[in-house]
Amino acid sequence: MAALTIAARTGNWFSALALGVTLLKCLLIPTYHSTDFEVHRNWLAITHSLPISQWYYEATSEWTLDYPPFFAWFEYILSHVAKYFDQEMLNVHNVNYSSSRTLLFQRFSVIFTDALFVYAVHECCKCIGGKEVGKELTEKPKFILSVLLLWNFGLLIVDHIHFQYNGFLFGLMLLSIARLFQKRHMEGAFLFAVLLHFKHIYLYVAPAYGVYLLRSYCFTANKPESAASSLFPTLSFQEGPLPCVLGSKLLGFVQCFGQSAVCHRLLSVGKAGDASVFLILTTTGHYSLFPLLFTAPELPIKILLMLLFTIYSISSLKTLFRKEKPLFNWLETFYLLGLGPLEVCCEFVFPLTSWKLKYPFIPLLLTSVYCAVGITYAWFKLYVSVLIDPPVGKTKKQ
Repeated sequence: MAALTIAARTGNWFSALALGVTLLKCLLIPTYHSTDFEVHRNWLAITHSLPISQWYYEATSEWTLDYPPFFAWFEYILSHVAKYFDQEMLNVHNVNYSSSRTLLFQRFSVIFTDALFVYAVHECCKCIGGKEVGKELTEKPKFILSVLLLWNFGLLIVDHIHFQYNGFLFGLMLLSIARLFQKRHMEGAFLFAVLLHFKHIYLYVAPAYGVYLLRSYCFTANKPESAASSLFPTLSFQEGPLPCVLGSKLLGFVQCFGQSAVCHRLLSVGKAGDASVFLILTTTGHYSLFPLLFTAPELPIKILLMLLFTIYSISSLKTLFRKEKPLFNWLETFYLLGLGPLEVCCEFVFPLTSWKLKYPFIPLLLTSVYCAVGITYAWFKLYVSVLIDPPVGKTKKQ
């Protein structure tokens, strides 16, 4: 807290938050990593040692290159740094190759490329006003949003333990969103197009971008405002693309959860209703990621990190909206508290039963079904809010 106070006085609190989470990421370097670690090592080898014409046909390893071209070139660039760490990791025939230098390079490559995510968060925070409820730094919307994004529990465990490059990709998406907030529509559209060429799964978000750009740029730039309004009534950026992003991720929410949660954090500091949806979505979605880390050493890490993030999220948003109605009703409170007994049952009780060998899938089944209920509920609650509540910024006028 003393360091945070000093940073606040000097105006460097954002840098302090970014540095702090970077140090935490470094501490996670020795932890468990999934087969995605070998997937990306193989892609480094493919792009480094083979001609472009063979990148998408090489099948020595089962982990063939199946991402769009920009990500292949991203791996190609990384491979020219990787050769200074361990040349053997770039041999296509070294299937399942691993070494301490390979580990360090791949872990640090994720940490280094997260710089784009940090910059994008900074740009998004400049676009957010929100409620001002106190003079303390920790009560300001920009500070709360920065913590919710930079210290994102989901990104920490998926990227820096499980191993992926989602932070870098989310950075592109957030930067695109920031440019839309800033009315720099062409830049926002361009960045999103670049994102699609890095990872095709973001195609889920394309309809939301298309509708928003038609309403806010294409029609307004060439035709009277009334024409656009009649086709897309009461559609602002906060009330349009972000809920659509959330809805487009409903299917396969465990894999895509981070994308909708990151976007919805931009709404959580603006309205109490959005904060409520965010807390339900992020708490349930984060817990749904627990099965990704199934090794014993990571059990206390994931529990502790999630508890810290969840407690901060709830307490900070309750403080921000303390003059309004409670963020949860009794049913929502009961549901979220149910995650505790579910974790105890799956991690501690079930392994002691005779069902462990005969029905090993039961913990995963229970987790998936329970979390699916919460994610679906959050999705419907958000859309009811969009349809019933006045658009952001228009409440007082009406």
